[in-house]
Amino acid sequence: MKTDIKNRADIERLVYAFYLKIKADKTISYFFDEVAQVEWEKHTPKVCDFFENILFYSGNYEGNPMVTHEKLSQKSKVTAAHFNLWNHYFISTVDELFVGVKAEEIKERAIKIAAAMMYKTLA
Repeated sequence: MKTDIKNRADIERLVYAFYLKIKADKTISYFFDEVAQVEWEKHTPKVCDFFENILFYSGNYEGNPMVTHEKLSQKSKVTAAHFNLWNHYFISTVDELFVGVKAEEIKERAIKIAAAMMYKTLA
């Protein structure tokens, strides 16, 4: 039975499952593997920090993802279709694993963040 997102462990479960989907899709994995050359063992915990801070106000995230994504967009064109694909995988992963107030909140926040990034990088 699905439960709501309650803690860091739930966020880690979400983020790791989400990235499995991203890595399997060559349309979007290209940005992570070839453009950003992501070191997954460093990147994934940082993304967990980001979402933990958003959902539970942990204060454990430092960084500016907007600047990072703007720089990546300069290296390789990011399209609205890429952002839509990211949203699709994130939302579907939340829906597969969780249900509840925090699950809805993380989806809403992720969509808003992606929209802001899309606006900045496509402008």
